[in-house]
Amino acid sequence: MAVGWDAATPYVELSREQWSELRKNTPLTLTEDELEELRGVDDPIDLAEVTDVYLPLTRLLNLHFTGARQRNAAVSTFLGTGGEPAPYILGIAGSVAVGKSTTARLLHTLLARWPEHPRVELITTDSFLYPNKVLAERDIMHRKGFPESYDRRALVRFVADVKAGLPEVTAPVYSHLEYDIVPGAAQTVSRPDILIVEGLNVLQPAPPAALAVNDYFDFSIYVDAKVEHVREWYVDRFHKLRRTAFEDPKSYFRHLAEMSDEEATAFAKDVWRDINERNLLENIAPTRGRAGLVLHKGANHSIRRVRLRRI
Repeated sequence: MAVGWDAATPYVELSREQWSELRKNTPLTLTEDELEELRGVDDPIDLAEVTDVYLPLTRLLNLHFTGARQRNAAVSTFLGTGGEPAPYILGIAGSVAVGKSTTARLLHTLLARWPEHPRVELITTDSFLYPNKVLAERDIMHRKGFPESYDRRALVRFVADVKAGLPEVTAPVYSHLEYDIVPGAAQTVSRPDILIVEGLNVLQPAPPAALAVNDYFDFSIYVDAKVEHVREWYVDRFHKLRRTAFEDPKSYFRHLAEMSDEEATAFAKDVWRDINERNLLENIAPTRGRAGLVLHKGANHSIRRVRLRRI
């Protein structure tokens, strides 16, 4: 397969058909029932998408993981140090409603089924949002999801500790049902071979003289789509949540389930325009060029082309 590469850009761009040929002999280790459990709300991903897009991606990640291990071993040999190899850290970024959480869950499952059976953990940056009480005190509840709504230092410290090989590292737990950090709850990560870090702003640069979370990444993926498509997916997902999760008496958004369809559509479009689209255009999309791989989706949510960083 001939792959064109423009020397003026660090990326090589491949169509879905070109990318799917790079699967080689990577086996499909997922069933339709398992995929159903991994799908996000209103995400129509199917096994054809897994075969065409995610199997070549897992092959690439396997090669990259092996190379990272060899590089780390070379440095350890030079320094005369030993011990366990450093965990491989994979970052996944993208807009609200673009499907990055499905990508993260899917890769979490597929990578754990490599023949080497690596220990794979998944953490979302929602766990490092400041509690609602803190956001209210700082008058930034309306900017939840924007960079300043996260405890950036705690997130960077967590990833740094995992990378350093600490026996156990804990993170807070975020409840989408309650729309807040769960008091006293914690997720413990114990020396994984691979840690997946998924979130809106994981490719954000750090302030001057500081480290960013992506400084610890071995590889990163950005899930991309046109703004008008993501807007449509967001509104569709909002309506589906009104008929499911929002009806739970414990849901922070319980009152939204009682809206008429017209009121709900208007509300969702306002939230998208004033919060999510603004965050996407100002903070998330500008980080796309920092990713090692960009998965670009078409209007029907399926990935149509892939951009892979060569240098």
